[in-house]
Amino acid sequence: MSGFAEFGFRAGWKVVSWLPERVAVAVFHAGADRATRKRGKGVERLRANLRRVKPDISDSELDALVKQGMRSYARYWMDTFRLHTFSRADHLRRFRFDGEDVLARIAEQGGGVILALPHGGNWEAAGAWAANGHGWKLITVAERLKPEGVYQQFLAFRRALGMEIIPTSGAERAPLDLLAEKLRDGYIVPLLADRDLSKRGVDVEFFGGRARMPGGPALLALRTGAPLYAVPMWNDPDGVAHGRLVGPIPVPAEGTTEERVRHLTQEIADRLAAGIAEHPEDWHMLQRVWVDEPAQASV
Repeated sequence: MSGFAEFGFRAGWKVVSWLPERVAVAVFHAGADRATRKRGKGVERLRANLRRVKPDISDSELDALVKQGMRSYARYWMDTFRLHTFSRADHLRRFRFDGEDVLARIAEQGGGVILALPHGGNWEAAGAWAANGHGWKLITVAERLKPEGVYQQFLAFRRALGMEIIPTSGAERAPLDLLAEKLRDGYIVPLLADRDLSKRGVDVEFFGGRARMPGGPALLALRTGAPLYAVPMWNDPDGVAHGRLVGPIPVPAEGTTEERVRHLTQEIADRLAAGIAEHPEDWHMLQRVWVDEPAQASV
């Protein structure tokens, strides 16, 4: 990212939040449609990823799905730029969660819980719903974006919504050690789990191919005994973000740590894949996921 990108994020939080929602939706849809027509690198990657999810649809159906996907991705950014202006009641109203009673019971009893999320729907809205809306203790990790100013903007934004953030790099202690400590203190720990960022991930089968996903959620479950859930996410037709608690995922009692992490990570992948297959238009994956693609197919 550049200084121009930093300016763009800062302007987005200031300008978009003041637009009437109907106007903002129209602007972001127009921008998404324009990007779709240009078929840049990100759009082509999304198209290739959605083809893996829906291998039997026609090219015209795939075109329509990509257009929906780009509009959903634009909606994520629009809503993210506006979240800081919402009241507590707004956060509770603008996110729906199947399994809220289970999560509330865990939080009220002071138990920690691990939530494995996809890049789908609006995970920022989910965090705001839990931390700001309900007042539950929540901590997660965030990629340390460059330039530093963009990362600091996101950090301030998420902290203002009640979330605690650990950077993927540059912290005084290893992120997994800090998260394990927080789990024992009764925190909710949501982690994006459908794409590995560290290059040290776990190989899984995902929509019939080989993908690599982070082993952190599984390792935390083994280290702390905290329950582990997958949380498919999507957007409802009225634009409200939605999530569903799936689990708890049984932890294998036997095998080496590596074998148990691999097993649990595959279980997460299977549950997230089921949710993505239900709502592929809301899977915001504009990066490569599968590691078994031929070189000429990579974008």
